[in-house]
Amino acid sequence: MNWIWKTVIFLVVGLFLGFGIYRLNLRNKRLKAEVNDLSAELKVIEDENQDLSSKIEFFKEPENLLKELKSQFNYRKEGEEMIIVVPSTSSSSKE
Repeated sequence: MNWIWKTVIFLVVGLFLGFGIYRLNLRNKRLKAEVNDLSAELKVIEDENQDLSSKIEFFKEPENLLKELKSQFNYRKEGEEMIIVVPSTSSSSKE
């Protein structure tokens, strides 16, 4: 009779351990998926950070900043005039 109780206790403990291992395995899979997602997000943010850092370095030069102001916002210094060059259209038809 004593061995029956030992067997039952052994099976109950085994079931609890098995269920615990199963839950840990599921959690491990979810955490790995989350780590992969976060790693991909980190890569995107690092690339964006690198791009912004290079733009900051570019615009630290006053000449580059001035060029950008002129090209995007039609900025002109006082007394500065703008010249617009229009390419000539060539007609190939003879009259």
